[in-house]
Amino acid sequence: MERRTFLSSSLSAAGAVALTGTATPAHASPSSPGQVAPADGTGPRTGSGPHYTANRAPLGQEPFLRLPPGSITPKGWLRTQLDLQLDGLNGRMPEVSDYLRETSGWAVPENDGWEELPYWLRGFGDLGYVTQDSRTLELTRTWIDRILATRQSDGFFGPSRLRTALNGGPDFWPHMPVLDALRTWHEFSGDDRVVPALTGWLGFLHAQPGTLFGQGWGSARVGDTIDTAYWLYNRTGDAWLLDLVHTMHAHSADYTHTVPTWHNVNLAQGFREPAQYGVLAGDPAFLAATHRVYDTVMNTYGQFPGGGFAADENARPGYHDPRQGFETCGIVEYMHSHQMLARITGDTVWADRCEELALNLLPAAFDPRQKGTHYVTSANSVRLDDVPKSHGQFDNSFAMQAYMPGIHQYRCCPHNYGMGWPYYAEEMWLASADGGLCASLYGESSVRAQVGDGTTVTVTERTEYPFDDTVTLTVSTPHAVTFPLYLRVPGWCRQPSVRLGGRPVAARRSGGYLVLDRRWHDRDRIELRLPMRTTVRTWKGNADSVSVSHGPLAYSLRIEEDWRRSGGSDTWPEYEVHPASAWNYALELDRHDPARSFTVERTRAGTASGNPFTLSGTPLLLRARGRRLDGWVSDDQNVAAPLQPSPARTTEPVEHLTLVPAAAARLRVTSFPTATASGKAHAWAAVTASFSGVDSPQALLMNASVTPASSYDQTVPRFTWWDRTGTEEWVQYAYPEPVRVGEVSVYWYDDTGHGACRVPEAWRLEHRTTDGRWLPVGGPPDHGTATDRFNRVSFPAVTATALRITAQLRPGFSGGLLAWRTGPGAPPRP
Repeated sequence: MERRTFLSSSLSAAGAVALTGTATPAHASPSSPGQVAPADGTGPRTGSGPHYTANRAPLGQEPFLRLPPGSITPKGWLRTQLDLQLDGLNGRMPEVSDYLRETSGWAVPENDGWEELPYWLRGFGDLGYVTQDSRTLELTRTWIDRILATRQSDGFFGPSRLRTALNGGPDFWPHMPVLDALRTWHEFSGDDRVVPALTGWLGFLHAQPGTLFGQGWGSARVGDTIDTAYWLYNRTGDAWLLDLVHTMHAHSADYTHTVPTWHNVNLAQGFREPAQYGVLAGDPAFLAATHRVYDTVMNTYGQFPGGGFAADENARPGYHDPRQGFETCGIVEYMHSHQMLARITGDTVWADRCEELALNLLPAAFDPRQKGTHYVTSANSVRLDDVPKSHGQFDNSFAMQAYMPGIHQYRCCPHNYGMGWPYYAEEMWLASADGGLCASLYGESSVRAQVGDGTTVTVTERTEYPFDDTVTLTVSTPHAVTFPLYLRVPGWCRQPSVRLGGRPVAARRSGGYLVLDRRWHDRDRIELRLPMRTTVRTWKGNADSVSVSHGPLAYSLRIEEDWRRSGGSDTWPEYEVHPASAWNYALELDRHDPARSFTVERTRAGTASGNPFTLSGTPLLLRARGRRLDGWVSDDQNVAAPLQPSPARTTEPVEHLTLVPAAAARLRVTSFPTATASGKAHAWAAVTASFSGVDSPQALLMNASVTPASSYDQTVPRFTWWDRTGTEEWVQYAYPEPVRVGEVSVYWYDDTGHGACRVPEAWRLEHRTTDGRWLPVGGPPDHGTATDRFNRVSFPAVTATALRITAQLRPGFSGGLLAWRTGPGAPPRP
């Protein structure tokens, strides 16, 4: 299905799901230990009011404010990423994207235009502001001029067909990224055309019926327009803008009480809407709702490292394994949401979450030269090829893992990814509402800003963070000035310390920040240490797999990468990445202290030059021990099998393994099984079938602990032999080492009244002996074919290297299974 058609139906198809957890009463505070104290006299003791545009009443005051674009100069590894972007896909997108022609509807209203150019311009403009690249700035100005020239008398601008594109009314979603682009251009340039243009557009929306905001992509992403309405209100004071916000909130997708969509980008943008509306409503229950949506999504689909969640388009029940992907659009939009929430709430947890995505997931979304991107990035992904996956492994069946410009293959992501690093750079430093500065996201940089009594100071940051734990800040000021300096303490850091001029200095703790309230002098030098430690996390929601982190960086198995040119041109090549070394390892951990199983090692690579997010450029490694797990395999389309329960039984010899920062690994195993040779461990099976069509037999592994609600349960993955009918078919479990089995339980799939799958006419169960023969298991000759329950078969226990179910399908019908369990059977009688 063409992407736009597919996506436009996903919101309504997903349905609304109630939130987990209990609603926070209106009088309760949803604060967290990382939330900064309010600037009301109980918090900061020094400084003054804000020097940058802040919220007008009745909007609630936000602890931190964005600095004007151009205030922050990124350096070090981040500047390297931005330079790659300048010469890469985002920086040179007009060379490859036909959506960016000067005849686009965004310049010539009678022509076509949708989200692609707005997506690109939003990131491209900010790339120019943070790098000061003249070519980028000039092209940004050109497109701003073109867009503003399309303004109409009623406030509408852009492609005319968007006036009636949504059920006969306006489709306001594609304008949202344009509003962001116009705002940052105004903040950078002072262009006096922007405020009237935004006033006209929001006035146009205000004249529409409220039902408009319940339709299309805009309904799920309306928080973007709310943010623009606040931005404009803070500059004009027009009260009708707040009426518009009330209307948008009342009629758009309801994130306050439900999860109204499971589309990954919708969620990445939309979950913050209640917190945004709460800035106007003044009720902390709205912030609590945003927390609940986040927790509901992440507790179900985010049970692996990296900060993303399993939604290789839409999140699907049962598909939560780390092999599932997170769309590149989702990565950058989730980062942006976390940045906004860090400013709205003053809670460091949101900056931590933004950092997790940026430092562990974003670099792997594109090739090291940023000449191409791919649609989805997974925590566990062992081959990136340009081959469709047709067994339902991912929500989309089109090829979406190879690196390429992808203008028509991936469409949204190549145009949208460009906001990732520029927005990150612009959020490294924030102004505080009490006239100070906040170091929110660490990286080598300098910031120039007004503080205290209005004095303009420069703070230079020297650091190799996240590859080192020391951040050195030097203040340059024309004269002594008093202001508070907020230093974020990441949630993983237990014992931060601060020195001033080489000596320890007392710092006030405010939520997740260390705050230095003092009179600052020229050349004052602060040294912040954020001691990093190695941690091991067990993911109960994903079969007790584990991940390893050191400080903010998650680590992945080093898999040798075989990059194969698959198409494109010399300037814009397309690549597949194949594994050139084994990937199916389980970690051997110290039972008493798992973190002691790993040793940190620095390489000769540094962050001053080169790209640290590559196998050859990473400054850090972890040394580990593990065992091959032969039962963990890829399917016939080279997608890694889902995780099975840990600890996994294997008698393979212990090997020395190398782990690299996950963002440096394009092929990735980041969620690991654990290994043991103990008899109490779990035997891992490889599952294959006589035929796999639209459904993968690996669904049976995913459902190992699931009890379906019925034989037509659509909430769990299924395996069928569709579209084979009336034939004899089989599915089997194979084990790398013999197992003892005395019973099986089979839950048949049957879609009577809906499709053409039925329980089989009959089936038999065989086992493969240690000498390779296939034999019946014995027991009763008639095996059950009842619907809506497990059909249990017991037999004298056998030693098997494989089990096979062979089913005779009914004439004219196919069939399949929802779950297949094995067990040792009853113990022998004494």
